Amino acid sequence: MYYCYLRTPVGKLLLAGDDHGLRQVDFQDGPHPAQPDPAWRQDEKPFRAVIQQLREYFDGERRSFDLPLAPAGTAFQLKVWHALRGIPYGKTWSYGELARRIKRPKASRAVGAANGQNPLPIIVPCHRVIGTDGSLTGFGGGLKIKQQLLELESGERRLL
Repeated sequence: MYYCYLRTPVGKLLLAGDDHGLRQVDFQDGPHPAQPDPAWRQDEKPFRAVIQQLREYFDGERRSFDLPLAPAGTAFQLKVWHALRGIPYGKTWSYGELARRIKRPKASRAVGAANGQNPLPIIVPCHRVIGTDGSLTGFGGGLKIKQQLLELESGERRLL
């Protein structure tokens, strides 16, 4: 497994992946930053495309990501994470809507739990999921970052 760090307008990110694709994106500026496994090798080269696309996203030039992804999760989590990629840029869905989209309309709590375990935030846009009443709900990077990402996508602000 390889890893590198990337400074972004929403803080420092840890990127981790292997020959199969990107496996993790972790926010590093919070109270419990993820630590790379001692067996991992620090190398920015495998992440050139990820870094380029994230920079384009934060510059307002990219609306979706085209990267090999290799998240590890249960079949249900993978289904939820795949559905997250269907939320259009600048739009939001509720947990209930996401549950309906995966044909599990009564599973909004389970969908919320899977959303919270998304190992690839920003790339797999879990920040686009909000409460039924329109409120911002949990996000691994914190609600301030979630708000910033939603504002970036709505054109309300630039994150430079």
